[in-house]
Amino acid sequence: MKKQYLEIGQIVTTHGIAGEVRVKPWCDTPDLLCEFERLFFDSGKKEVIIERARVHKNVVVMKLEGVNTMDDAVKLRNRILYAARDDFELDEDTYFVQDLLGLQVFDVDSGKCYGEICDVTQTGANDVYHIKDKDGKIVLIPAIADVVQETDIDGGRMTIRPLKGLFDDEN
Repeated sequence: MKKQYLEIGQIVTTHGIAGEVRVKPWCDTPDLLCEFERLFFDSGKKEVIIERARVHKNVVVMKLEGVNTMDDAVKLRNRILYAARDDFELDEDTYFVQDLLGLQVFDVDSGKCYGEICDVTQTGANDVYHIKDKDGKIVLIPAIADVVQETDIDGGRMTIRPLKGLFDDEN
């Protein structure tokens, strides 16, 4: 099931004395965090209005409404920020990492279940999916069109055609 609110970053410390916070982004680019007018705390239960945001050395310096002093900002340290799914527009064949985690991965030809996606690494060239089998072994597969045949987030499954040698128990 898709989450309505997605983790997008964490407040790591304060910035200056006027209540600004430094946010470590958990998204493709820190610039994305600067596009929001609102974010949320507590898995979407509490809305937070963004007064301003800017990228500074791979973090985002953010001023939240109602946070006006360093003491106010210190209280927010280590809080997770969430974004509403409806505030995003994704390109076709683009997915939230949080939606990919837990998908069951099957061979498109044989129907064999390889395991489930337990992590995603972003390499720059293409993402890499970490597939954990029932014994806990992890195999890495490239998220490229030659390998990933279909992704069904609502159905909780992905079908792949693995490159030769990816799963060494074959042949």
